[in-house]
Amino acid sequence: MIRAAWRNAVPAEQVSRPAGLPIWRIGISSGLVGILCCVGPTVLALFGIVSAGNAFVWANDLYDNFAWWFRLGGLLVLGILVWLTLRRRDQCSLAGVHARRWRLLGALAIAVGTYGALYAATTWLGGFA
Repeated sequence: MIRAAWRNAVPAEQVSRPAGLPIWRIGISSGLVGILCCVGPTVLALFGIVSAGNAFVWANDLYDNFAWWFRLGGLLVLGILVWLTLRRRDQCSLAGVHARRWRLLGALAIAVGTYGALYAATTWLGGFA
């Protein structure tokens, strides 16, 4: 019985990948890149590398002057990760995008939610500086 099951086992190379996209990883990564202008100085302040006042000035300067560049970078990361994931699954076509449109919209919603949550957290922490 055990030998029969062992002979019928599928090798690791032939195991197919799951049909779903890793929308959580894609969304959180792109949302984090989009708000990196504020999260970076905040993390440096939380670890004690820079003072809270210095981090507040850096975050305000980066957000006021370069916020749209960071947001476009987040959208670029979202697009590249979706493209790589669809390409890895051999579904990088309009039909593949159409078949996965709700998952793609979910990744976009997670990215926007991550951006919003981190923006709220850094704004709240900025009140203590």
